[in-house]
Amino acid sequence: MKLPIRVSEESREPLYHQIETQLQSLIVSGKLPPGTPLPSIRALASELSCSVITTRKAYQNLEGRALIKTIQGKGTFVKEVEKQRKEDTKQQLIVSAFLKAVEQADQVGSTQAEMKSLFNQALLQYFDNKINKSKGGKEDE
Repeated sequence: MKLPIRVSEESREPLYHQIETQLQSLIVSGKLPPGTPLPSIRALASELSCSVITTRKAYQNLEGRALIKTIQGKGTFVKEVEKQRKEDTKQQLIVSAFLKAVEQADQVGSTQAEMKSLFNQALLQYFDNKINKSKGGKEDE
């Protein structure tokens, strides 16, 4: 199974954390439903061109959070996650992403008012693009 995961060597975020966060998002959003088999650690490492140690760490962390389960000889699978836990995890992922964006905006000298304005612009742009795509329109490049 090919997962819609992308990692960036240029990111300050460690590769294992990029993998872990993206898998968490796929699981709590329901895009990877309970029981879905995940690629082996080696297959995922090969697909993402990273170390087996990197993918192992991501899987171990997800297993520690009870989001996936490895069954010896069978593979690794998405676990059932209770609704409240899914919501809590979704909120944590979103707040974490927002905090990174705010930190970056602060580093380039943006004020709180500028950040709010840019955030609102980003929301409008995202949902306008999403609506255009769903209508069969092409996204502006």
